[in-house]
Amino acid sequence: MLRARTVVSKYAPKHISYSTKATVVNDSKNSLNISEKKVDNILNEVNKDQKLYMNDPVSPGSIFFLPDGTKIFNKLVEFMKLQQEYKFGFKEVITPLIYKKSLWEQSGHWINYKDDMFRVESQDKSKEEYGLKPMNCPGHCMIFQHADRSYSELPMRLSDYSPLHRNEASGALSGLTRVRKFHQDDGHIFCTPEQVGEEIAKCIKLIDLCYKRVFTLNRNSGPSYTLEVSTRPEKYIGELKTWDHAEDMLKNALESLKKDYSINEGDGAFYGPKIDIKVTDHKNKSHQVATIQLDFQLPERFKLRYKDKDNTYKRPIMIHRAVFGSLERFIAMLVETNEGSWPFWLNPRQAMIIPVNTKSAEQVKMAKEVHLKLKGEDIGSKNDFSIPVPNNGYHFNVDIDLRSEPIGRRIKDAINKKYSYIITVGDNEVKSNIYSIRNRQTFEIEALSYEKIFEQFKTLQTNYS
Repeated sequence: MLRARTVVSKYAPKHISYSTKATVVNDSKNSLNISEKKVDNILNEVNKDQKLYMNDPVSPGSIFFLPDGTKIFNKLVEFMKLQQEYKFGFKEVITPLIYKKSLWEQSGHWINYKDDMFRVESQDKSKEEYGLKPMNCPGHCMIFQHADRSYSELPMRLSDYSPLHRNEASGALSGLTRVRKFHQDDGHIFCTPEQVGEEIAKCIKLIDLCYKRVFTLNRNSGPSYTLEVSTRPEKYIGELKTWDHAEDMLKNALESLKKDYSINEGDGAFYGPKIDIKVTDHKNKSHQVATIQLDFQLPERFKLRYKDKDNTYKRPIMIHRAVFGSLERFIAMLVETNEGSWPFWLNPRQAMIIPVNTKSAEQVKMAKEVHLKLKGEDIGSKNDFSIPVPNNGYHFNVDIDLRSEPIGRRIKDAINKKYSYIITVGDNEVKSNIYSIRNRQTFEIEALSYEKIFEQFKTLQTNYS
């Protein structure tokens, strides 16, 4: 059933009427599958050329990331880990993939979510049934519960990148956008009631950092994202009074930040209301990415507590949040936006090195040397397996083309494969010890030393450019 979402924020644009907003929501719901099909079409074309991932009926809805796709995946995870730990105070944990049915019953997932879970049986059928985790929150509750907690430890912020499994209908599976196994930049914050507003504000700041500074999916004028407060669904756990209080806390937090938002009636999680963040791409298509959820229920169900300043025990409030959401779906959105032309820092093909004449020993030697240097491999110890590759932090994705094909054909191949830079080595470069380097975007050719090329690549990588 479609529900109208009405604008209630006093900061919302005044020209949007209730009926207009409802129409927009209905249109976006009906066009969701069309939008995903367009994303998948572009994704298929890029994937055909760049070989990022594959699917196979042996594991429906699970992605086989190929080497270049894995590089992009790891770069995104690395980016988020750095922001969360060093800027926003999260501590990464690793939790189990399989839990006993009793844990899912305690959390409420077995009653409210079991149809979307994969169940796992052990060899001993008399033992308890297990379930593959569709989300990380119960495991993080177990970590909080494991020790006596004090108010001085709060807010406790935990992040987790473990794979999750949800039993999507086979007919709904599609490329990277609809999968059964996926990864989230998942995080949970345990805090006091007084800390909720500040923690939500920090979550919004991380979202701003991602979608306004680094990942500009919308190149047109207009907001980088929109906010929706999703309220109590028909199927929920807990008391109405608690739900109303949680919804008010989310609205108050957004209004204190002067953020416009709309209401999405009845679309909250079964354990709490949430803020959904939707990004509009450069083609004006809307995609849900991040989410911030407020939860009073799981701390109650797991009997979580901390000792407050007055020496009494109190329940923490739990905030669930993800910024990328599903990394698989986020990668699909990036591909649809850049059509395979990756920014340097994310590009699995950052530079191609091409000697003009592959029969020239000097040209090939110079090309191989810069290849190893940019990859961060020590030339002298390349074949000495007792010496590890130095952990210098800069290992660029650089390839070398030594095929005995004409130079023009090899350059064209590198351009078609969307390498960010093409470095060529000819007789003049050997004599001057200077490289000719071509930028994919401008096609301008510069003559640069290895040191200048390295510094340029380093700056691009460091600044997420």
